[in-house]
Amino acid sequence: MIGVYVHIPYCLKKCRYCDFCSVPIDETTGRYRSAVQKEIALVKDRYPGERVKSIFFGGGTPTALQADDLIAILGAIREAFPVEPDAEISCECNPKTIGYGGLKQLFDAGFNRLSMGLQATQNELLARIGRVHTYEDFLATFEAARNAGFSNINIDLMHGLPGQTQDDYLDAVRAIAALEPAHISAYSLILEEGTPLYDDVMNERVTLPDPDAVADMEDAGMDLLESLGYHRYEVSNFAKPGFECRHNLIYWHNEPYLGLGVAAHSSMIEDGFWVRFSNDTSIPGYLKKLEKGKLPRAERIIINTFEQMFESVMLGLRLTKGVDRSAFSDRFGCDVIETYREAYEKNDRFGFWDHSDPAYLRLTRLGMDHLDSVLRDFRERRLIDFLR
Repeated sequence: MIGVYVHIPYCLKKCRYCDFCSVPIDETTGRYRSAVQKEIALVKDRYPGERVKSIFFGGGTPTALQADDLIAILGAIREAFPVEPDAEISCECNPKTIGYGGLKQLFDAGFNRLSMGLQATQNELLARIGRVHTYEDFLATFEAARNAGFSNINIDLMHGLPGQTQDDYLDAVRAIAALEPAHISAYSLILEEGTPLYDDVMNERVTLPDPDAVADMEDAGMDLLESLGYHRYEVSNFAKPGFECRHNLIYWHNEPYLGLGVAAHSSMIEDGFWVRFSNDTSIPGYLKKLEKGKLPRAERIIINTFEQMFESVMLGLRLTKGVDRSAFSDRFGCDVIETYREAYEKNDRFGFWDHSDPAYLRLTRLGMDHLDSVLRDFRERRLIDFLR
């Protein structure tokens, strides 16, 4: 079974920190729905018999489009592929982009999970990062979503924002947890080159909290979320029991997924090979290809076995549960620890491995704090194997 991702690139306004493929609403929005529907029609015969267990509309801001547009795209997916009766069907949503009527339409059409981008509860912080909404706007949208029928709601929060203190962040965590959403994503701000915020920081017009302060925010936030009943199951994701994001688990388990829309990425099995491909990153280019009846492919590469193995480790170690050794062995015919013995033993000396369940290769909390350095050691083994 596969997951399906649909990229909607439009926003009311691009945030100051964002380097995703997103643009303000323009004259192309009317053509975009038709283009995605055409892409679905063109791609469906390539994967006969594939069943869909999750669908995720992301962006951008999907709800920058009309609810009717999103429902039409969902309908096209249902017509093209068998969708599991209990499939998780998610839609990202920003405050001020949709009201009760639109949310009710989405819920009645089968969307059963909403992911709301809040980022902070302090309006001054929201303004500094270019969000177009206030905390009060969020509260109104959250209430509308509840009234429309959504019980599975994720809220995005960020730490490390310009001028943000640890108290600001913890106040936000408490305020959001009090609303009892099913899921909270707690991310650190990543300063991306080419964004307005990056330019401001580089030119000393804006100052970010220092790395130690950001790390302290993260640690304090994790402790608070755990104490409030949200268990950490991935580096930046916390959920009430049973509400882990099933679509994102597809990525972290390195399972197949199909991406639709401009700049979308896919990882699928084709003719017995594991392949990764991406779509045109230009909206005009994407639309033009589909209007000519062509798939909007930009790149396609075959992923060799050694790369698949490393990616399964790289993604699996993001999970607090870790890499399932039995699943790894079934897929690749070898044990993950024995395959990466040198990297494993090196990091064991630092106390990075959790030995509580030998069925999993799992990092301790300290190990997860050093995930990048751990993966560098595993990557070296991958390169050695590739060159043999």
